[in-house]
Amino acid sequence: MGCVINRPAAAVRLTTRCLSGLAWLLVATALATAAEDAPTIGADRSLARFFERETRQLQEACLSDVRSMADWDAERPRAHAQLLEMFGLDAAAVTPATTDELAAVVTGRLTFEGEGSSGGCVVEKLHYQSRPGLYVTANLYLPRDASPEKPCPGVLYLCGHGRVVEDGVSLGNKVHYQHHGAWLAEHGYAVLMIDTLQLGEIEGIHHGTYREGRWWWPSRGYTPAGVEALNGLRGVDYLCSRPEVDAQRIGVTGRSGGGAGSWWAAALDPRVKVAVPVAGITDLQDHVVEGCVSGHCDCMFVVNTYRWDYPKVAALSYPRPLLLANTDQDRIFPLAGVMRTQAHVRRLYDLGGRPDAFGLVITSGGHADTQDLQMPAIRWLDAHLGMGPRLIDSAARKRFEPRELKVFDELPADERNTRIDQEFVPLAGPFEPPADQAAWRTQADQWLADLRAKTFAGWPATSAPPRGEELGSREGHGLVERTYRIESQADVELELVVVHRQGVGVPEVVVLDVVDQAGWQQLSVVREELFAARAEDLGEQAAALQQTLTEKSQVCAFFAPRGVGADRWNPDPKVHVQNRRRFLLLGQTWEGMQAYDIRRAMQAIRGVLSQTPGLEEVPLAVAAEGAMAVLAVYASLFEPPVSQLELSRVPVSHNVHAEAHAEGIAPPLLNVLKTLDVPQAAAMAASRGRVAVRHSDAKAFAYVLSVAEALGWPDEQMTLREGLRGGGSSGYPQELGKLCLPVVVPGGGAATGNGREGEGR
Repeated sequence: MGCVINRPAAAVRLTTRCLSGLAWLLVATALATAAEDAPTIGADRSLARFFERETRQLQEACLSDVRSMADWDAERPRAHAQLLEMFGLDAAAVTPATTDELAAVVTGRLTFEGEGSSGGCVVEKLHYQSRPGLYVTANLYLPRDASPEKPCPGVLYLCGHGRVVEDGVSLGNKVHYQHHGAWLAEHGYAVLMIDTLQLGEIEGIHHGTYREGRWWWPSRGYTPAGVEALNGLRGVDYLCSRPEVDAQRIGVTGRSGGGAGSWWAAALDPRVKVAVPVAGITDLQDHVVEGCVSGHCDCMFVVNTYRWDYPKVAALSYPRPLLLANTDQDRIFPLAGVMRTQAHVRRLYDLGGRPDAFGLVITSGGHADTQDLQMPAIRWLDAHLGMGPRLIDSAARKRFEPRELKVFDELPADERNTRIDQEFVPLAGPFEPPADQAAWRTQADQWLADLRAKTFAGWPATSAPPRGEELGSREGHGLVERTYRIESQADVELELVVVHRQGVGVPEVVVLDVVDQAGWQQLSVVREELFAARAEDLGEQAAALQQTLTEKSQVCAFFAPRGVGADRWNPDPKVHVQNRRRFLLLGQTWEGMQAYDIRRAMQAIRGVLSQTPGLEEVPLAVAAEGAMAVLAVYASLFEPPVSQLELSRVPVSHNVHAEAHAEGIAPPLLNVLKTLDVPQAAAMAASRGRVAVRHSDAKAFAYVLSVAEALGWPDEQMTLREGLRGGGSSGYPQELGKLCLPVVVPGGGAATGNGREGEGR
């Protein structure tokens, strides 16, 4: 990737990028393969300790400020708004939809005449739209004698993961759970049973990060739990619109995924007067530390922007009657987490003088739909929806053949279910160049604040440079290598490898080269050649690095952030996916925390320079490729400006549509697309110091060039290089290979950019 910076008097090569991607492929792969298979036990243990520590912090913070009902009364509106946001919803979502907006259509009607104590029921097959084109297929179970003159209580029944498919056609999970709707209707309730997005008649996606590789979901702030929450709210709207239903007596229940959906509905909608979530909630301790996340798809989790533990969701049901039901051997909703959750909720109900409004039922068994769980749920609904005590003398049974309950004969052509993940959460933009410098500063400051609050909230507060220790040093071929271990944060220790010529003195620049796993493995081959082989045995890349470093007054620091490099975690794809999902549950992304590691490496280098007489003014440059280039951009925004960012093969968007670009999708960063995208981040970086972009889609960086033109930046502030065409005017480079990136050195005439120290523009 040969990264060249031209100085007025002498060219200085950023040697860390002289090991080109194509040439790397020519390096012998034996050592790389050995590194691939190296034990990861130590790194995995450190990762486990990190997850334990982070989880404990969120546990201890959960509802810790609520010591009185006055505290909760003050906190509740804020918590309600935050939960909506973490679903990807806004205040309009809790505004009841009109009949026209629901666009409900009944497509058929079935009758069960009844038997024994059952009074029978009528089932309407229907669909409504929670948003235009977002269809919800449902069955409405009504008592046979239901009428507007004597409205009955309504129950929203939310289905768990019970897929029913016949001849390749999905009939919806409402078919799997039909016995619950039938029993309740046969005994006096109106029950709306709705399909979920993934398991409905129109099959959308729940398993985006679990198995579909849709890691752009976190960047968009999307979770299918948001769709399920909205569908439930609109289900309440539909129940309330029916004249046979008493809108003042609405309950919600469901099990497993439907239990989670019951929490969402009760937390968000005050029209829900009573809730019975069954086997649908546990806490972060179970999900993150004990690994229960691996048993759940993405519909079970919010985008944890505000870093909640799940008892806070449960608390939003207060003061309405709430029964928490679970079994004692449920492997994906373990009893320990259920009990921790109920302890939080119990404390709130006790504080408010409503202890009788909260109940807990634990029965024996695993994750199963049992009568032992059904009966307490029915009694709780009866008690709090005005049905009164009664004998339950019959079991819930399926009354209809599965295909009879199917809503659509033909799926609607205008459905958005199958692409709703690309449309559900609005994206920031369009982005226009600023009118002037003042407008730019205002915009950039707002972007930076939003990134810190909603994308990088999982970063710890940074103060002193990270602690570090030297692990060893070696010399060879006129070069010196020193290896350091730095502490990025508690339980995250990473290697920093520094290479320079012997007797380098005061270097003209220190270059931090951020590498990914492939880069680290390839670098390991070159390092072994440099410090173990004879001169005549040096490979092409080792020889090139040795020559450049001995000729130039430069220090190179190689760094791989957490999860890769010398501290790589278990690379097994299944393990890796679940580790990445653990970060999401903590209100982070793995890549977002890698960006923090890059910050810490920058701080470590600057800390050494500032404390070494004669080196205080040595500039720092950063070089990175691919996903690491994007992370380096974001990291640089929260540190004093660097003299230069040298970026290669930059993915140009965090969004799914970036699949059309050769470099693919930029790394996932929580909610980032609600604020900006890669070109806007690059523009902020370029406003603070020089940025050079190579081997990337130049058209995608047109926004940066438009900002440069609007603000009158010098030509060298932002450059697109090596065969790529710029998108601006005013002399911005458009020809092949133009290099105009002066290094900033003490006393030199080059400017460092328009930014400020720290979290600058």
